[in-house]
Amino acid sequence: MKLFGPKAQTISSPPAPGKIPRINGTTVFGVRPNSPLVFKIAATGEKPLEYKVLNLPQELAVDSKTGMISGKFSKEGIHILKIRVTNKSGKAEKELTIHVGQTLALTPPMGWNSWNAFGESVSQEKVKAVAQTMIDKGLVDHGWSYVNIDDGWQGARNAKGILEPNEKFPDMKGLSDWIHSQGLKFGIYSSPGPTTCLGLPGSWQYEEKDAATWAGWDIDYLKYDLCSYKWDIFDKAGDTSQTAWMKPFLSMRKPLDAIPRDIVYSICSYNTIPWAAKVGANLTRLLGDNRDEWMPISTSGSKIDKYWAHQRPGLWNDEDLLVVGSSGGWEGKARPNHLTPDEQYFHMSLWSLLATPLFISCDLAAADDFTISLLSNDEVIEVNQDPLGQPARLKINTPEYQVWVKELEDGTNAVGIFNLKNEHQNVTVKWSDLSINGGKVRDLWRQKNLGKFTTEFTTEVTPHGVTLIKISR
Repeated sequence: MKLFGPKAQTISSPPAPGKIPRINGTTVFGVRPNSPLVFKIAATGEKPLEYKVLNLPQELAVDSKTGMISGKFSKEGIHILKIRVTNKSGKAEKELTIHVGQTLALTPPMGWNSWNAFGESVSQEKVKAVAQTMIDKGLVDHGWSYVNIDDGWQGARNAKGILEPNEKFPDMKGLSDWIHSQGLKFGIYSSPGPTTCLGLPGSWQYEEKDAATWAGWDIDYLKYDLCSYKWDIFDKAGDTSQTAWMKPFLSMRKPLDAIPRDIVYSICSYNTIPWAAKVGANLTRLLGDNRDEWMPISTSGSKIDKYWAHQRPGLWNDEDLLVVGSSGGWEGKARPNHLTPDEQYFHMSLWSLLATPLFISCDLAAADDFTISLLSNDEVIEVNQDPLGQPARLKINTPEYQVWVKELEDGTNAVGIFNLKNEHQNVTVKWSDLSINGGKVRDLWRQKNLGKFTTEFTTEVTPHGVTLIKISR
């Protein structure tokens, strides 16, 4: 019986993808009947790759060169597709289950958001450069799919009440078309109040018009941020009932349901847990905006552990943006990250275990190799994208370390051992204390088998670092 895991060292980059194809990303996807299906098969391997779906439904088509699956389903049902990706070095096969019904976001959405990268200086040019980097650096091949504009795109309403983009976005539909042509999805931002957090036009009393505008731009994702509704509408009305809190989000849910396009609905008002499902949300924010600061990152998990039962496929507890890579866009200028490399591994590991949506928010066009490698480890991403949709539970919580355990669909468990101290420490965990069985242990960041551990496991963890493992029989 082996008793000791990896020695403490800052985690090096995972092995680079090999020549043989590997299919990555989500294995389950939701779409409404008669809505355009937008899905790109994420796969690594020596290019060129050839994509094929062996049992493709008649309503769908697949582009063999890009891996884009498109089409519409006319009625509800479940379809299990067998995907095959080949190249001159070999092949890979994997099942993709498509649920045609009323539930979207069956796994946590993954993508990029502009706020921490650019703040209100966001522009069409910058967004396109980031999307191009997601392609050039291969992030799309690991399942990253959304390109979302946060606050700062809005101009003024025209005589018909239609909200037009500002001068930084001269062709929003053209930008959307280009993003979709690259196999990515496009997201937008608004507020149920008269103004957004930046003081730009919100959607209050224009919900139907704005939903129709976004449908015309082929938007796939809406972040709906409370902002001025709180002080301009809610506080003045003096009604603090749950019905009053739900009202502005229901006012946008109804027109979203009416348009012939699927838009993932992300709501933000920090008290939405009891009623997020009632307003048809797919994501609900729990805490305030993330910054690249150690204390908020290291304490956020324990603050939200009590909400685990409210989360399920199609409704995700949103821990806000990933603060990896360059940061400070809200300050008006991007700068190096204040988190150490170990703290960024801690951050990415915890977000993956919690099954929270993963949204990068740095200037990817200027991202270094470390940041790209941090976002390209498929074994870590698979923990986040596990179709069971169970968030990890905090099993051991001390001032020195935490141990989180996440149940996975295949019956295995992912375990994160997090060092809260400013110095190296050895941590020993007994499987019985975690209510799980021992077995074969794999280091997910290093993508390395460590051996069989039947009763306990000891690992040396770097300051503010993590050991992330998977245990199988």
